[in-house]
Amino acid sequence: MRVTETLLPSARPAEAPPERRGGVVAVGLVLGGALSVQFGSAVAALLFPRTGVAGAVTLRLTISAVLLLVVCRPRLRGYDRSAWLAAGAFGLALAGMNSLFYQAIDRIPLGPTVTLEVLGPLALSVFTARRLASWCWAGLALAGVALLGQGGFDRLNPAGVAFAFGAGTMWAAYIVLSARVGGRFPGADGLALALTLAALVTLPLGIVDGGAVLLDPTILALGTALAVLASGLPYTLELLALRRMPTATFAVLMSLGPAIATLAGWLVLRQELTLLECAAIVLVIAASIGAVRVRAAAAERPARR
Repeated sequence: MRVTETLLPSARPAEAPPERRGGVVAVGLVLGGALSVQFGSAVAALLFPRTGVAGAVTLRLTISAVLLLVVCRPRLRGYDRSAWLAAGAFGLALAGMNSLFYQAIDRIPLGPTVTLEVLGPLALSVFTARRLASWCWAGLALAGVALLGQGGFDRLNPAGVAFAFGAGTMWAAYIVLSARVGGRFPGADGLALALTLAALVTLPLGIVDGGAVLLDPTILALGTALAVLASGLPYTLELLALRRMPTATFAVLMSLGPAIATLAGWLVLRQELTLLECAAIVLVIAASIGAVRVRAAAAERPARR
Protein backbone atom coordinates (compact mmCIF):
# COMPACT_ATOMS: atom_id res chain seq x y z
CA MET A 1 0.00 0.00 0.00
CA ARG A 2 1.15 3.50 -0.74
CA VAL A 3 0.55 6.59 1.34
CA THR A 4 -1.11 9.43 -0.55
CA GLU A 5 0.96 12.60 -0.41
CA THR A 6 -0.53 15.55 1.48
CA LEU A 7 -1.38 18.47 -0.82
CA LEU A 8 -1.57 22.14 0.06
CA PRO A 9 -5.10 23.54 -0.15
CA SER A 10 -4.13 25.72 -3.12
CA ALA A 11 -2.26 22.95 -4.91
CA ARG A 12 -3.81 21.16 -7.84
CA PRO A 13 -3.71 17.35 -7.49
CA ALA A 14 -1.39 15.78 -9.96
CA GLU A 15 -2.67 12.92 -12.07
CA ALA A 16 -1.94 9.58 -10.40
CA PRO A 17 0.90 7.57 -11.96
CA PRO A 18 -0.28 4.76 -14.27
CA GLU A 19 1.00 2.03 -11.94
CA ARG A 20 -0.90 3.54 -9.00
CA ARG A 21 -4.10 3.80 -11.01
CA GLY A 22 -3.59 0.19 -12.12
CA GLY A 23 -3.16 -0.89 -8.51
CA VAL A 24 -6.37 0.84 -7.43
CA VAL A 25 -8.25 -0.69 -10.36
CA ALA A 26 -6.90 -4.15 -9.51
CA VAL A 27 -8.01 -3.86 -5.88
CA GLY A 28 -11.43 -2.74 -7.05
CA LEU A 29 -11.64 -5.74 -9.39
CA VAL A 30 -10.79 -8.21 -6.61
CA LEU A 31 -13.23 -6.67 -4.16
CA GLY A 32 -15.88 -6.53 -6.87
CA GLY A 33 -15.37 -10.23 -7.56
CA ALA A 34 -15.58 -11.07 -3.86
CA LEU A 35 -18.77 -9.03 -3.46
CA SER A 36 -20.25 -10.78 -6.49
CA VAL A 37 -19.47 -14.26 -5.10
CA GLN A 38 -20.82 -13.65 -1.61
CA PHE A 39 -23.96 -11.79 -2.69
CA GLY A 40 -24.47 -14.55 -5.25
CA SER A 41 -24.40 -17.01 -2.36
CA ALA A 42 -27.06 -14.96 -0.62
CA VAL A 43 -29.20 -15.12 -3.76
CA ALA A 44 -28.75 -18.91 -3.77
CA ALA A 45 -30.04 -19.10 -0.20
CA LEU A 46 -33.17 -17.24 -1.30
CA LEU A 47 -33.74 -19.92 -3.95
CA PHE A 48 -33.56 -22.87 -1.53
CA PRO A 49 -37.23 -22.79 -0.43
CA ARG A 50 -38.37 -23.21 -4.05
CA THR A 51 -35.65 -25.30 -5.70
CA GLY A 52 -34.12 -27.15 -2.77
CA VAL A 53 -30.40 -26.99 -2.07
CA ALA A 54 -29.42 -29.54 -4.73
CA GLY A 55 -31.67 -27.78 -7.24
CA ALA A 56 -29.89 -24.47 -6.65
CA VAL A 57 -26.50 -26.18 -7.05
CA THR A 58 -27.64 -27.69 -10.34
CA LEU A 59 -28.94 -24.35 -11.61
CA ARG A 60 -25.68 -22.58 -10.81
CA LEU A 61 -23.36 -25.22 -12.24
CA THR A 62 -25.43 -26.05 -15.33
CA ILE A 63 -26.03 -22.46 -16.41
CA SER A 64 -22.40 -21.54 -15.61
CA ALA A 65 -21.19 -24.48 -17.71
CA VAL A 66 -23.42 -23.56 -20.66
CA LEU A 67 -22.29 -19.92 -20.58
CA LEU A 68 -18.61 -20.87 -20.36
CA LEU A 69 -18.92 -23.47 -23.13
CA VAL A 70 -20.48 -20.86 -25.40
CA VAL A 71 -17.75 -18.32 -24.61
CA CYS A 72 -14.73 -20.66 -24.68
CA ARG A 73 -15.85 -23.34 -27.16
CA PRO A 74 -13.13 -25.68 -25.84
CA ARG A 75 -11.64 -28.23 -28.20
CA LEU A 76 -11.89 -31.86 -27.18
CA ARG A 77 -8.97 -33.35 -29.12
CA GLY A 78 -5.26 -33.31 -28.49
CA TYR A 79 -5.24 -34.07 -24.76
CA ASP A 80 -3.65 -37.09 -23.12
CA ARG A 81 -5.09 -39.30 -20.41
CA SER A 82 -3.48 -37.34 -17.56
CA ALA A 83 -5.09 -34.10 -18.79
CA TRP A 84 -8.54 -35.67 -18.83
CA LEU A 85 -8.01 -37.21 -15.40
CA ALA A 86 -7.01 -33.79 -14.04
CA ALA A 87 -10.08 -32.17 -15.60
CA GLY A 88 -12.29 -34.95 -14.22
CA ALA A 89 -10.91 -34.57 -10.71
CA PHE A 90 -11.30 -30.80 -11.00
CA GLY A 91 -14.94 -31.24 -11.98
CA LEU A 92 -15.61 -33.52 -9.02
CA ALA A 93 -13.96 -30.98 -6.71
CA LEU A 94 -16.19 -28.24 -8.13
CA ALA A 95 -19.30 -30.37 -7.65
CA GLY A 96 -18.33 -31.28 -4.09
CA MET A 97 -17.29 -27.77 -3.09
CA ASN A 98 -20.50 -26.16 -4.32
CA SER A 99 -22.79 -28.89 -2.99
CA LEU A 100 -21.25 -28.91 0.48
CA PHE A 101 -21.12 -25.12 0.67
CA TYR A 102 -24.78 -24.72 -0.23
CA GLN A 103 -25.75 -27.43 2.25
CA ALA A 104 -23.85 -25.42 4.88
CA ILE A 105 -25.47 -22.04 4.15
CA ASP A 106 -28.86 -23.73 4.28
CA ARG A 107 -28.14 -24.50 7.96
CA ILE A 108 -25.85 -21.77 9.32
CA PRO A 109 -25.33 -18.06 8.53
CA LEU A 110 -23.26 -17.12 5.49
CA GLY A 111 -20.45 -15.37 7.42
CA PRO A 112 -19.55 -18.30 9.71
CA THR A 113 -19.87 -20.70 6.76
CA VAL A 114 -17.26 -18.85 4.71
CA THR A 115 -15.10 -18.42 7.82
CA LEU A 116 -15.01 -22.19 8.38
CA GLU A 117 -14.64 -22.89 4.66
CA VAL A 118 -11.58 -20.66 4.32
CA LEU A 119 -9.74 -22.91 6.78
CA GLY A 120 -9.21 -25.34 3.88
CA PRO A 121 -7.07 -22.99 1.78
CA LEU A 122 -5.45 -21.73 4.99
CA ALA A 123 -4.36 -25.25 5.92
CA LEU A 124 -3.01 -25.73 2.39
CA SER A 125 -1.02 -22.51 2.68
CA VAL A 126 0.40 -23.53 6.07
CA PHE A 127 1.47 -27.01 4.93
CA THR A 128 3.08 -25.80 1.70
CA ALA A 129 4.96 -22.90 3.32
CA ARG A 130 6.59 -25.14 5.97
CA ARG A 131 7.51 -22.22 8.22
CA LEU A 132 7.10 -21.84 11.98
CA ALA A 133 5.35 -18.52 11.44
CA SER A 134 2.74 -20.31 9.31
CA TRP A 135 1.92 -22.62 12.21
CA CYS A 136 1.57 -19.59 14.48
CA TRP A 137 -1.01 -18.15 12.08
CA ALA A 138 -2.72 -21.52 12.01
CA GLY A 139 -2.92 -21.36 15.81
CA LEU A 140 -4.60 -17.97 15.55
CA ALA A 141 -7.13 -19.44 13.12
CA LEU A 142 -7.86 -22.27 15.55
CA ALA A 143 -8.36 -19.68 18.26
CA GLY A 144 -10.89 -18.02 15.99
CA VAL A 145 -12.70 -21.33 15.48
CA ALA A 146 -12.69 -21.92 19.25
CA LEU A 147 -14.15 -18.44 19.75
CA LEU A 148 -16.77 -19.22 17.14
CA GLY A 149 -17.61 -22.29 19.19
CA GLN A 150 -18.03 -20.14 22.26
CA GLY A 151 -20.82 -18.42 20.37
CA GLY A 152 -22.37 -21.87 20.22
CA PHE A 153 -21.78 -24.48 17.51
CA ASP A 154 -25.17 -25.81 18.54
CA ARG A 155 -26.61 -22.42 17.58
CA LEU A 156 -24.81 -22.72 14.29
CA ASN A 157 -26.05 -26.31 13.73
CA PRO A 158 -23.44 -29.10 13.88
CA ALA A 159 -24.37 -30.51 10.47
CA GLY A 160 -23.91 -27.07 8.91
CA VAL A 161 -20.48 -26.74 10.54
CA ALA A 162 -19.49 -30.17 9.21
CA PHE A 163 -20.64 -29.24 5.69
CA ALA A 164 -18.63 -25.99 5.88
CA PHE A 165 -15.48 -27.88 6.90
CA GLY A 166 -16.11 -30.31 4.04
CA ALA A 167 -16.48 -27.43 1.59
CA GLY A 168 -13.16 -26.04 2.84
CA THR A 169 -11.46 -29.37 2.17
CA MET A 170 -12.87 -29.42 -1.36
CA TRP A 171 -11.77 -25.80 -1.83
CA ALA A 172 -8.19 -26.81 -1.03
CA ALA A 173 -8.48 -29.64 -3.57
CA TYR A 174 -9.93 -27.15 -6.07
CA ILE A 175 -6.85 -24.91 -5.68
CA VAL A 176 -4.41 -27.78 -6.27
CA LEU A 177 -6.35 -29.20 -9.20
CA SER A 178 -6.98 -25.84 -10.87
CA ALA A 179 -3.21 -25.36 -11.13
CA ARG A 180 -2.83 -28.77 -12.76
CA VAL A 181 -5.69 -28.19 -15.18
CA GLY A 182 -4.40 -24.73 -16.03
CA GLY A 183 -1.09 -26.24 -17.09
CA ARG A 184 -2.74 -28.78 -19.41
CA PHE A 185 -5.55 -26.78 -21.06
CA PRO A 186 -5.35 -23.37 -22.80
CA GLY A 187 -7.25 -20.40 -21.40
CA ALA A 188 -10.40 -21.34 -19.53
CA ASP A 189 -10.99 -24.53 -21.55
CA GLY A 190 -10.19 -26.77 -18.59
CA LEU A 191 -12.58 -24.87 -16.34
CA ALA A 192 -15.35 -25.11 -18.95
CA LEU A 193 -14.93 -28.87 -19.26
CA ALA A 194 -14.69 -29.35 -15.48
CA LEU A 195 -17.82 -27.25 -14.93
CA THR A 196 -19.65 -29.38 -17.47
CA LEU A 197 -18.73 -32.54 -15.57
CA ALA A 198 -19.71 -30.93 -12.26
CA ALA A 199 -23.10 -29.98 -13.74
CA LEU A 200 -23.66 -33.54 -15.00
CA VAL A 201 -22.71 -35.02 -11.62
CA THR A 202 -25.11 -32.80 -9.69
CA LEU A 203 -27.93 -32.89 -12.24
CA PRO A 204 -29.72 -36.08 -11.01
CA LEU A 205 -29.98 -34.88 -7.41
CA GLY A 206 -30.96 -31.43 -8.60
CA ILE A 207 -33.82 -32.81 -10.66
CA VAL A 208 -35.03 -34.95 -7.74
CA ASP A 209 -34.81 -32.00 -5.35
CA GLY A 210 -36.16 -29.24 -7.58
CA GLY A 211 -38.29 -31.08 -10.11
CA ALA A 212 -40.24 -29.16 -12.73
CA VAL A 213 -39.80 -25.87 -10.84
CA LEU A 214 -36.26 -25.69 -12.25
CA LEU A 215 -37.82 -24.95 -15.66
CA ASP A 216 -39.97 -22.11 -14.35
CA PRO A 217 -38.97 -18.90 -16.22
CA THR A 218 -38.62 -16.92 -13.00
CA ILE A 219 -36.43 -19.61 -11.42
CA LEU A 220 -34.35 -19.86 -14.58
CA ALA A 221 -33.84 -16.09 -14.54
CA LEU A 222 -32.75 -16.20 -10.89
CA GLY A 223 -30.53 -19.18 -11.67
CA THR A 224 -28.90 -17.24 -14.49
CA ALA A 225 -28.32 -14.30 -12.15
CA LEU A 226 -26.82 -16.73 -9.64
CA ALA A 227 -24.52 -18.24 -12.25
CA VAL A 228 -23.33 -14.82 -13.37
CA LEU A 229 -22.87 -13.46 -9.84
CA ALA A 230 -21.24 -16.56 -8.34
CA SER A 231 -19.20 -17.80 -11.33
CA GLY A 232 -19.05 -15.76 -14.52
CA LEU A 233 -18.54 -12.23 -13.19
CA PRO A 234 -16.08 -13.00 -10.34
CA TYR A 235 -14.00 -15.29 -12.56
CA THR A 236 -13.67 -12.51 -15.15
CA LEU A 237 -12.86 -9.84 -12.56
CA GLU A 238 -10.30 -12.03 -10.80
CA LEU A 239 -8.60 -12.89 -14.10
CA LEU A 240 -8.31 -9.19 -14.95
CA ALA A 241 -7.02 -8.40 -11.45
CA LEU A 242 -4.31 -11.07 -11.59
CA ARG A 243 -2.90 -9.36 -14.67
CA ARG A 244 -2.43 -6.17 -12.67
CA MET A 245 -1.20 -7.33 -9.24
CA PRO A 246 1.04 -9.97 -7.60
CA THR A 247 -0.69 -13.22 -6.67
CA ALA A 248 0.26 -12.70 -3.01
CA THR A 249 -1.59 -9.37 -2.90
CA PHE A 250 -4.53 -11.00 -4.64
CA ALA A 251 -4.60 -13.79 -2.04
CA VAL A 252 -4.52 -11.29 0.84
CA LEU A 253 -7.53 -9.44 -0.58
CA MET A 254 -9.37 -12.72 -1.13
CA SER A 255 -8.90 -13.44 2.57
CA LEU A 256 -11.52 -10.78 3.24
CA GLY A 257 -14.17 -13.22 2.00
CA PRO A 258 -15.60 -14.02 5.46
CA ALA A 259 -16.15 -10.33 6.21
CA ILE A 260 -17.87 -9.74 2.87
CA ALA A 261 -19.97 -12.87 3.38
CA THR A 262 -21.04 -11.58 6.79
CA LEU A 263 -22.09 -8.29 5.18
CA ALA A 264 -24.05 -10.11 2.45
CA GLY A 265 -25.76 -12.33 4.99
CA TRP A 266 -26.77 -9.33 7.07
CA LEU A 267 -28.01 -7.18 4.15
CA VAL A 268 -29.75 -9.83 2.03
CA LEU A 269 -30.70 -12.59 4.48
CA ARG A 270 -31.05 -10.51 7.66
CA GLN A 271 -28.58 -12.79 9.48
CA GLU A 272 -27.27 -11.26 12.70
CA LEU A 273 -24.14 -12.48 14.51
CA THR A 274 -22.98 -12.10 18.08
CA LEU A 275 -19.93 -10.05 18.98
CA LEU A 276 -18.03 -13.27 19.75
CA GLU A 277 -18.79 -14.63 16.29
CA CYS A 278 -17.69 -11.37 14.65
CA ALA A 279 -14.44 -11.44 16.65
CA ALA A 280 -13.87 -15.05 15.58
CA ILE A 281 -14.30 -14.07 11.93
CA VAL A 282 -11.75 -11.25 12.35
CA LEU A 283 -9.22 -13.69 13.86
CA VAL A 284 -9.59 -16.14 10.98
CA ILE A 285 -9.23 -13.32 8.43
CA ALA A 286 -6.05 -12.10 10.18
CA ALA A 287 -4.68 -15.65 10.25
CA SER A 288 -5.42 -16.15 6.57
CA ILE A 289 -3.70 -12.89 5.61
CA GLY A 290 -0.69 -13.72 7.80
CA ALA A 291 -0.32 -17.22 6.34
CA VAL A 292 -0.51 -15.85 2.79
CA ARG A 293 2.21 -13.30 3.50
CA VAL A 294 4.48 -15.92 5.07
CA ARG A 295 4.05 -18.20 2.08
CA ALA A 296 4.76 -15.35 -0.33
CA ALA A 297 7.93 -14.43 1.59
CA ALA A 298 9.05 -18.06 1.55
CA ALA A 299 8.51 -18.25 -2.21
CA GLU A 300 10.51 -15.07 -2.83
CA ARG A 301 13.47 -15.94 -0.59
CA PRO A 302 15.16 -18.52 -2.86
CA ALA A 303 14.86 -16.18 -5.83
CA ARG A 304 16.84 -13.50 -4.01
CA ARG A 305 19.86 -15.70 -3.36
